[in-house]
Amino acid sequence: MTRVTEWVSGLGHVVNEKIARLGFAARFFVMLLVYSGQSFRRFPLTIREIYFSGVLSLLIILVSGLFVGLVLGLQGYETLQRYGSADALGVLVALSLTRELGPVVAALLFASRAGSSVTAEIGLMKATEQLTAMDMMAVNPMARVVAPRFWGGVISMPLLAAMFSAMGVFGGYLIGVVFIGVDDGAFWSQMQSSVDFRQDIINGVIKSFVFGVAVSLIAVFEGYDSTPTAEGVSRAITRTVVTSALAILALDFVLTSFMFRGL
Repeated sequence: MTRVTEWVSGLGHVVNEKIARLGFAARFFVMLLVYSGQSFRRFPLTIREIYFSGVLSLLIILVSGLFVGLVLGLQGYETLQRYGSADALGVLVALSLTRELGPVVAALLFASRAGSSVTAEIGLMKATEQLTAMDMMAVNPMARVVAPRFWGGVISMPLLAAMFSAMGVFGGYLIGVVFIGVDDGAFWSQMQSSVDFRQDIINGVIKSFVFGVAVSLIAVFEGYDSTPTAEGVSRAITRTVVTSALAILALDFVLTSFMFRGL
């Protein structure tokens, strides 16, 4: 009986800690939005973070998008030719990328590369007491450090997802038309007639924007809330990558269920 009581007590303690941390994250997000106005008044700070989060992530996004498109083209052709629909390869590649793979895979790569970097940077600033020093000098760390990194990630994510999808379509064209020999006109014309701007393109942009908000918020929160030690910062980086991946997949299911309910 004592073991059962201890187990229930331990479980309750863990649940209480998680709920308290979730409440702290909600208050952190509200404060982040409140102080975002100050960071926008110094917009070069956000431009700098767009460069570090977006531009420096561009290479891995483009290369990954190309290979995803190549694989989609190859696998799609092998499947479609069994049913005599090889000319629909462009539709398969474009819809797969704009609806799902573009926003989701780009967000996972963004979380791994930029999200972990933001968490490490803020965590190290906290560990070396730079955030405390800013506070003592009447410089708000939320406005000067956290908000620009958050908005840099939010702005970068939809652009990176769009470039990922564009490079993926090029990879599908390369493997399908150039190497396999699918008709060039059928590839592009069927893609143009089947991909709807509002239903496919806009929904993909909305997904990538939501993923950008989630990943950027997790990254800055984990860095700001990390234990100010080397071990604490490393654990915060791990939590950022894992939590971001789970959040992206969960949000993808929720958004897809709402967006394509009427189909």
